Formats: sequence, structure tokens, C-alpha cells
Amino acid sequence: KQWYQRRVAITAGDLLKDDIENLYPKCGKLFPEGLKFLKNAEDREEVRRICERFGAYKDLYTGVGDGPNDKTLEDKFFEEEVKMLALSFEQQFHFGVFYAFVKLKEQENRNIVWIAECIAQKNKNKIDNYIPIF
Repeated sequence: KQWYQRRVAITAGDLLKDDIENLYPKCGKLFPEGLKFLKNAEDREEVRRICERFGAYKDLYTGVGDGPNDKTLEDKFFEEEVKMLALSFEQQFHFGVFYAFVKLKEQENRNIVWIAECIAQKNKNKIDNYIPIF
């Protein structure tokens, strides 16, 4: 799943087209058609339209914006990752729970840093914009 996140984040960033193509992995739900479209994307709105064509990314940009209560694209990726990691605890007899535990602890640390930064900057109106884990 992280490969998909990186593809969209790379394309939405400001890199040269030749550099972008070399950074894309050769697998996943966007390979090969989606990557061809993303390679030729000119702006973030075009990336949004391309992502809406593919089922896995259809709702990716819902709630993403520049407003005070809007989420960033990175926040949406983190939310999706937390959902997938939480699902790993619903099955038995696999080692994925250990990976999920570590990744959820990393997210918990990011949440604590976010809350601490909001308090330090006296910006308490954004303190609730952390990524809930469970």
C-alpha cells in the first residue's frame, strides 16, 4: 500500500517527468495504465482526476483541501494505513500483527508530536486533527 501512496505523492509534488518515471514501482493497482496517466499529469487537479478513475483511489481526495478543517493528502494516506493495520489484528496465526503493532506505535508517536506542537504553538483549534488509531 505504501507504494501507491508514494506514487501519488511523487506525482502531486514538483519533480521533473523523467525523474518521476524512474521513481514509480513496476507493480500495484495503478500499473501500467495509471502510471502512464500520472507521468503526464501537469497539476494536482489532473492527478485527482486520474486517481478517481481507479477504484482503490476513488475516495482518496474526499475531504482533502487547504481549509482550516481540511485534511492533507498525507493525512488521508495515514488514515487508510491505520485502517489496514487495525484489520491485521482480526486474524490469527500470522506475523503481520507485529508489523502492524510497530507501525501503529509510530502513528501514535506522530499523534503525540502533533498534539505537543499544537500546544507549544498555542494553536489549540487544530489539536483534534490527529489520526485516530482505534
